[in-house]
Amino acid sequence: MRLVEHDGAKIGVFNCDGSLYAIEDRCSHDDGPLAEGEFDASTCTVECPRHGSLFDLTSAFDNDDPAKLEIAAWDDHPNARGHRRLRRPIRSARR
Repeated sequence: MRLVEHDGAKIGVFNCDGSLYAIEDRCSHDDGPLAEGEFDASTCTVECPRHGSLFDLTSAFDNDDPAKLEIAAWDDHPNARGHRRLRRPIRSARR
């Protein structure tokens, strides 16, 4: 996992079996720092360190309570030269 900042927002970038997924670094429950949570590359999930909400990085949906809303997320896209870049969001945050 790598934490980056873009336009004032903190974004966690995760490698799941060679595919990159990025999510905003905040739980939709109480803004907990998801980048500090437990990351499981085999299931492509990250757990909020505050209250245990489990987020699926491929969809940014919370798989478990207490978080109820999805968070902003991006996936990667290789260009013609094989370089991987995060492309437009796969999901925008709803609040």
